[in-house]
Amino acid sequence: MALIIHLLSCLLGLGSWVAINGVWVELPLLVPYAPEGWELPSYLTLLIQFANIGPLVVTLIHKFRPGYLREAPIIFVLLGVGVLACLLLAFLWQKTSLVGGTYRSTALLVLIFCLSLVDCTSSVTFLPFMTRLRPDYLTSYFIGEGLSGLMPALLALVQGVGMVICMPVNNTEINGTQLNRNLTALYQSARFPVWGFFLFLTGMMATCMIAFTILNMTPIDQCQGDHGETMGRRQIDQGSGSWGRGVEQRPMMGHDEFVVKTARRWKGLGRYSWGQVLFIFLVLTWVNGLTNAVLPAVQTYSCMPYGTQIYHLAAALAAMANPLACGIAMFLPNRSLITMGILTATGSACAGYIMSMAVLSPCPPLLQTNIGGTLMVLGWVLFVGILSYVKVIIGIILRDEGHSALVWCGAVVQLGSMLGALTMFPLVNVYNVFHSGNPCHHNCPS
Repeated sequence: MALIIHLLSCLLGLGSWVAINGVWVELPLLVPYAPEGWELPSYLTLLIQFANIGPLVVTLIHKFRPGYLREAPIIFVLLGVGVLACLLLAFLWQKTSLVGGTYRSTALLVLIFCLSLVDCTSSVTFLPFMTRLRPDYLTSYFIGEGLSGLMPALLALVQGVGMVICMPVNNTEINGTQLNRNLTALYQSARFPVWGFFLFLTGMMATCMIAFTILNMTPIDQCQGDHGETMGRRQIDQGSGSWGRGVEQRPMMGHDEFVVKTARRWKGLGRYSWGQVLFIFLVLTWVNGLTNAVLPAVQTYSCMPYGTQIYHLAAALAAMANPLACGIAMFLPNRSLITMGILTATGSACAGYIMSMAVLSPCPPLLQTNIGGTLMVLGWVLFVGILSYVKVIIGIILRDEGHSALVWCGAVVQLGSMLGALTMFPLVNVYNVFHSGNPCHHNCPS
């Protein structure tokens, strides 16, 4: 039974971010057909930030109406919306409509927003639900959460990306010679189509929903085992009388002692000084701004000049770098602020290279060489991998500092992401700092 609960917990974690991670790695096949073109990733980053209204509402209800919301019904609704949105994407992702005189991918954007709402809200519903189970099941949940980025990336690599064929149009004839005035890009299909990829995501979300249903129907004593029964008796003896709070929320020290220790640490009397705390949170803001909004918004501009295959590899391998870095951090944990600073500088240097290539789009250096594309893929993998490891370092540090530190951690993560998205969207879509190209017309100096 324990093995089954571990598997179900892993599948629940898998559904937490698999939908949006899947959309990100599928973007190389969506961008050529979307009216937004190379601007599509910047719309996606902004939609994800708007979707944070979901966890905000849940948090406020918990704050002002304690006990009013139950996680199980909310999770059922979220997973149901996720399954339906993925299924509709398979058939509607190419549907457009006229908005303000311009054609927009309305169906794609609306459904991506729904998936963003599901995944963002999962952060404040899935984990509280997991407190019903033994603490070791939480590890299985986080393994599944890591796989939510790995599995779509692996599928995207298997799917591949279609070749681009430049077909001549508007030919003219001079002295019996055909001159191609214009070339248009025709994108061949990948090994299996976009709708097949979205159906796969639908299956994964449906599997997550089935796993949650079984977990929710499983008697609580079977989920907690002997350890859970012992802790439950202790809770009842203490007068709590509620299983819903779970073993994770049992205080490990008196409330007054916890408050005093937390206050001392955050006043600089504990492990870290005020200056060090400020440094940690500034790094956290910077890193999440880069990884969650700034660089994803310009991924097309940095990669597409080198070809759709380079874009495809960069998106898929970068998605795989995240869980890999988290796995390394599990075996090589680190709390050194010096190491954190060095790695942040290194990851920022990779980000600087990627951003400079995006600014120079559609004519970056080494455009028509294998070296240019290789460096771009390597830059994205190192950028995501290194800064993901930095985020784990910060998470380890703040976890040791107590509950209040983790609350601030979550707030700063969202602040960094929001600042990055609000900065990049006008630069990409209003001021046109970045320029898209044509795969059949480089017009770049050799």
